[in-house]
Amino acid sequence: MSSGGLLSEEELRERVARLAALNRPSASAGELAAAELIAGELREVGARVRIEPETVHGTHWWPTGLPLAVATAGGVIARGPPSAPRRLVGAALAALGLVAVVDDLGGGSRWLRRRILPRRETANVVAELGDPDAERTVLITAHHDAAHSGLIFHPDLPRAFLRRFPAVLEHANTSPPVMWGAVGGPALVALGALAGRTAVRRLGTVVSAAYAAAFVDIGLRAVVPGANDNLSGVAALLSLAHALAGAGGPPPGLRVMLVSTGAEESHQEGMTAFAARHFSALPTEGTHVFCLDTVGSPRLAVLEGEGMLTMTDYPPAIRDLVARCAEEAEVDLQRGLRFRNATDGLVPLRAGYPCAAIASVDEFKVPTDYHWPTDTPERVDYARVADAARLCLALVRRLAPAGA
Repeated sequence: MSSGGLLSEEELRERVARLAALNRPSASAGELAAAELIAGELREVGARVRIEPETVHGTHWWPTGLPLAVATAGGVIARGPPSAPRRLVGAALAALGLVAVVDDLGGGSRWLRRRILPRRETANVVAELGDPDAERTVLITAHHDAAHSGLIFHPDLPRAFLRRFPAVLEHANTSPPVMWGAVGGPALVALGALAGRTAVRRLGTVVSAAYAAAFVDIGLRAVVPGANDNLSGVAALLSLAHALAGAGGPPPGLRVMLVSTGAEESHQEGMTAFAARHFSALPTEGTHVFCLDTVGSPRLAVLEGEGMLTMTDYPPAIRDLVARCAEEAEVDLQRGLRFRNATDGLVPLRAGYPCAAIASVDEFKVPTDYHWPTDTPERVDYARVADAARLCLALVRRLAPAGA
């Protein structure tokens, strides 16, 4: 053990390697096996632990790729000689695809995955330490499932561009809006078909088809080891549990909930299910939420905001709290970054909780090995994982009731 009861870098590495050996796509047998290993260790340190099964769809390529294919079909149907019925049918199909994509990527009702697509079971690990009746709760989350790869995630794509244009890297503090095309393609098809603008409709059809093909590629690819994304967060979570147990539990008057979700890679389905089950019993005025996601890159960061379609900022006061605790814990923390991604932190953020997302990036301001086969245990920066755990411990101590 390291000082303060936190796990050493070697102990962190051992846990990441053990879990990474499991094939862990969302809502799978391997994901459940990982959940059982995590739950077992949390029980060993004395936490009150349960594995909560939840019913989810379990992919992200079907709920987005299928509507894009429908929009592409709409663009094809609307081609040819001017014909009001063809244009209207094509526009209607594109509009349907547009609505479905926005609903899924924007965190709406997600009717396609909830009502139409097949469903299966995921597993959330929920552990508690401290007074179960405490009025103040600190909830810290990570996720244990792993993503499918895909050509769109090739690590050299953004890095080659940023090497060629270093001025862009210097000023860029928001990752590229990759998913905007998934909305723009169907929108262009619908507008072009309705207005009889062939060039606009063709452009939308090409964009929609390209995005649909990218999602087919993702669905056909193997699952990555997911060491950085997000076994690094899981390891930090386990380290915090050891430290709190070694200290006899959280400070008086504070309950700490440690949650490792499944099905995060299918667009936060595990966390969404956790919210439906637990948020009604967690008042926003007495609960702080911190999401650990991909904390094994060389530079630890607190995100200013995130969102695939629209950017939503985390509360400034909570971001500043994380920064102050990092300074007190002697943890270097990068500020000013926003991600056009989506982590489990978006779920409590949209629910109104004071919350923050803690992540990490490399020198190109992107996570290392993101959704790529090279996301292996030996490529994780375990010093940063240890920093994330130390930062979480500082946050827990800071948020204890006064006089505790």
